[in-house]
Amino acid sequence: MNNHNHQGHTHEHQAAHDQEHGHVHKDGHGHSHSGHSHSHMTHNKRGLLTALIITGGVMFLEFFGGLATGSLALLSDSGHMLSDTASLALSLVAMIFAVKPPSAKNSYGFHRFEIMAALFNGVTLFVIAGFIIREAWQRFFEPPAVASGTMMIIAAVGLLANLLSAWSLMRKSDTKENINIRSAYLHIMGDALGSVGALLAGLVMNLFSWYAADPIISVLVALLILRGAWGVLRQAFHILMEGTPLAINTNDIKEALMSIDGVEAVHDLHVWTITSGLDALSGHLLIGDHKDSHSILQQAINLVEDKFAIQHATLQIEDSSLKHGELRV
Repeated sequence: MNNHNHQGHTHEHQAAHDQEHGHVHKDGHGHSHSGHSHSHMTHNKRGLLTALIITGGVMFLEFFGGLATGSLALLSDSGHMLSDTASLALSLVAMIFAVKPPSAKNSYGFHRFEIMAALFNGVTLFVIAGFIIREAWQRFFEPPAVASGTMMIIAAVGLLANLLSAWSLMRKSDTKENINIRSAYLHIMGDALGSVGALLAGLVMNLFSWYAADPIISVLVALLILRGAWGVLRQAFHILMEGTPLAINTNDIKEALMSIDGVEAVHDLHVWTITSGLDALSGHLLIGDHKDSHSILQQAINLVEDKFAIQHATLQIEDSSLKHGELRV
């Protein structure tokens, strides 16, 4: 399949060049879509930055408060917050890298950096949950006495901070569609769940002196964290393996393309995700001899954009005069 150099061409020249070679390439960041994408990016950055400032501020407050008071609980919680601060910072850096323009060595730019950040954040969520479960197991049989009153105050401060961070991401960012933002959001919600669990455990211990409540509730929180982390890991791995977007069925696309008058066969059809909200498609259309290839190509491009929301498409038109070997994938 031919690759075209998009630099140094006017829009009209490029369109004619693509049609001559049986290709049309439409980038999801082009034309009227660019302003919308830029707006989403700006909101995502603001939401992440606000969450990073809040989480980082609470981390330093707990760290220096722990040093001043000698509280191990404060110091250990600040270590947990350090993990979340690092994850939020990584997500923000990934978003900054993602807007860097494509180069000769990176033709898609650095959009995949966001997926890598989401994968890393998903792994760290598993590690954090593992540490919680291990510590809970050690404490279950001989639960130590806990200063439940102080613990509840610390948990309340942490919960308030995490809810503010989560609210900032929910209000300003795309937590549903952007996997990078969602992984950062899950880190914050994991902390919030931990704070809720600590409040409940502190209340039970304060009322009944039943210190086993601390490890039991910790395990329940860890399992909830693992559930969210597994979803992020699975989606990130699927994208990195060039899997078909979850909302798209390639058989549906093939049937839709076959419905175009003049199209006799569709083969080597591939659909994959470059990053959250940016899907790409490539394929070959076999048409009848003497059919209008330009008209069929335009219909196909309009169809995949309008029906399947794929703007980044490359399609090759073929007739009986073109022969090539079987492609590997």
